[in-house]
Amino acid sequence: MTEAIRFPIHDSSTAVGAAAERLAELEARHGRVGTMVATMAGSPSVLAGYLDLSRAVKRTKLPRAVSERISLAVQDHLGCASCLQAHTDAARTAGLDDTEIALARAGTSDDPAIAPIVAFGRRVHQEPSSITGTDIDALRGLGLRDRDVLDIVALVALNVLTGTFNLVAGLEPDAPSPSTTVVATPAPTTTPMETTP
Repeated sequence: MTEAIRFPIHDSSTAVGAAAERLAELEARHGRVGTMVATMAGSPSVLAGYLDLSRAVKRTKLPRAVSERISLAVQDHLGCASCLQAHTDAARTAGLDDTEIALARAGTSDDPAIAPIVAFGRRVHQEPSSITGTDIDALRGLGLRDRDVLDIVALVALNVLTGTFNLVAGLEPDAPSPSTTVVATPAPTTTPMETTP
């Protein structure tokens, strides 16, 4: 690390109130929590918000190979090295090669069915006021349901939370972060989006 973490790292014995309870549950289930979660425990509301949002995003129907591309596009813009490392590893696990990972970080893809989805995710992050009904209709034309479009917004929000938190807290890649597990979505299907409800 080039600089010390700027906030205390907690466990269930040092956190207070609801944060201590949530950490105790996580410790019982997983044995330990990552540095990001342990640092978030300094604020029960931040920890609860993160855990609840990440649990909700896990229920998305976005294929993993698509959601990881969107995460890379957002994190590249934010500049969170921890999240970029985590999502690069997750993207490789989802089957993306180095070329696709680089394109995702630039907000696109070689796959013409996926490129506009990744670009949309990046726009939701960078300039949400620019999104129009025409943009939404274009995504529907690619086979996305309204649920899928809204799930992209939630995925972007989760990435903004984790990336900005890590940057403000001074967390770097050599401080393990659980962000690879919480952003996980179902395995990819053969089409860009699932068609089942």
